Amino acid sequence: MNVCVLGAGAWGTALAIHIAKHHNVVLWARDSSHISGMKKSRANPLYLGDFIFPKNLTLENNLDLAIEGAEIIISVVPTSGFRSVLENIQKINKNIPVIWANKGLEKGTAKLPHEVAIDVLGSPNANNSCNFGVISGPSFAAELVRSLPTAVTMASTNEELSSIAAKLFHHSNMRVYTGKDVIGVSVGGALKNVIAIASGISDGMGFGNNARAALITRGLAEISRFGVALGAKPETFNGLAGAGDLVLTCTGEYSRNREVGVRLAKGQALEQILTGLGHVAEGVFTAAEVIGRSKQLGIEMPITQEVNAVIHNGKSPRDAVLDLLDRAIKQEN
Repeated sequence: MNVCVLGAGAWGTALAIHIAKHHNVVLWARDSSHISGMKKSRANPLYLGDFIFPKNLTLENNLDLAIEGAEIIISVVPTSGFRSVLENIQKINKNIPVIWANKGLEKGTAKLPHEVAIDVLGSPNANNSCNFGVISGPSFAAELVRSLPTAVTMASTNEELSSIAAKLFHHSNMRVYTGKDVIGVSVGGALKNVIAIASGISDGMGFGNNARAALITRGLAEISRFGVALGAKPETFNGLAGAGDLVLTCTGEYSRNREVGVRLAKGQALEQILTGLGHVAEGVFTAAEVIGRSKQLGIEMPITQEVNAVIHNGKSPRDAVLDLLDRAIKQEN
């Protein structure tokens, strides 16, 4: 199968390498110098170390050429650029199905990737003939590319597309589960990054394992409330795209969002942190957008509220955690 992967960051490159074990893959990025460097080294040292690309993985910075002949597109661009990429794809070829692996909310609109996809590609009709889907779950690029076991969820309301896309990933060290809850999988992937910042703040303050476990558990409750309000299935958040991805991002050593929280707790300025990371930390930009939408939906998201206050309003990390502890007694469910 001919596959085009859009986005040559760590995760996009890792997925491209994985898929290229069995298929022809074109890896696209806008930055011509980045593409040129990868062509020379046959690796992506900027984001993923010196893992050598398979022979049937080619590189391209021209979108028209990248998707020429592609039978399916995997989008791993930052969510901020997802809409423009979809619009450009539509100008070139409206019939190529798109699976996205990017996570977050679109800045300014607070829309999730599935809502951006509906805006550009149209809503699924009664025959479930939508040409898009989402893949998400607990998955670090650095471990996938090392052939360590990884399990993810592939969701689409089109069962045929879901089956075809799942088979691209379901081999070697990666296991894929399929489902139809595109909303739930998109929500889980986006909001877990905000909770991971909270977990990082707690760890950076030295608040211990009890506090981290509480943040993860109550964070999952926030994510579930938000997702269900948008039409997601509650059970989705008990699976890989919900609890699984949340636990990994809140505890894993490769988590960029958790690292943002740790560094905030140590007193570093946000701009300095983001510059030092060299990677996108979607939770930073997602927090404010989630707050706006949660108010529209009429739901409480106290952890997200405190993370947003630390990131964007200058609140001290310690005060944010203590204010969470000081909230009034409530029933858990």
